[in-house]
Amino acid sequence: MGLTLLFYAAIALVIMIWIWPLRRDLRALENEAARFGNRNWRFDADIKPRSPIYPLAETFRKMAARIDGLIASHKDMSNAVSHEIKTPLARMQFEIELAQHAPSAPEMKKSLANIKTDIAAINDLVTATLDYAILERADMSLNMGTHDFTTLIPAITEYVKHDVRSDIQMSADVPADADRVNCDVHLLESVLKNLLYNASRYAKREVRVSFRLQGGKNQLIVDDDGPGIPEPDRMRAFESFVQLDHTRGKKAGFGLGLAIVKRTIEWHGGEVAISQSPLGGARFCATWPIKA
Repeated sequence: MGLTLLFYAAIALVIMIWIWPLRRDLRALENEAARFGNRNWRFDADIKPRSPIYPLAETFRKMAARIDGLIASHKDMSNAVSHEIKTPLARMQFEIELAQHAPSAPEMKKSLANIKTDIAAINDLVTATLDYAILERADMSLNMGTHDFTTLIPAITEYVKHDVRSDIQMSADVPADADRVNCDVHLLESVLKNLLYNASRYAKREVRVSFRLQGGKNQLIVDDDGPGIPEPDRMRAFESFVQLDHTRGKKAGFGLGLAIVKRTIEWHGGEVAISQSPLGGARFCATWPIKA
């Protein structure tokens, strides 16, 4: 009888020793979940990889990081949109005052034209913000398909070429085997247009587009011969509402183009990077898996 009790006691001790780390980790996960419910969006539980609930903890950690990023992004977006709208609204109010007291019809028409320009600027801001907000959604889904980049890229390049400075030389180099590229063509068209408009804004004379299939990945590259982007600023260039060039007199865009590029490529399972271009300026290289 004594040996039987000792045997069961030993089993109970082994089970307790085995269960204790699990209970400890579950308690830590429970505490983090409670903090999460109190709007603390960080996950700091120290759960080791050997723990049975480590995969669950990692899923929770990724979820917390994603929510934290979305909340920060939405805060930045709200602040930036508020700031961007204030300037055209102030100008519109001023122009309305001028129109109300205009001594002649031509001067009234001038004020109304300026108001129309500011309305267009606000509309462009709302459109760009909505495009970016869609890409920030957690339930974003892509309309994937195979598309012929041998015709698509030159067509987009030609379109942008006629919409930028006439002294910019813009060319496209696409191999013949790029006729069945897997992507969401609507989003990739937006990527290329944003990269081309951005490059033409800073280029001196030349912008070059190239595409290639290499190492199981699609590579879309846009080069320019502009001043380039200093290495410390290259990651910031992809943040929403960030404009690195403050030396030019006229403000161009809202700082969302490259943020849209980054999020689109990430949704395709890829990444985008900035480096020094052989042309002397900046090189933007977007890569995503051939089987995205």
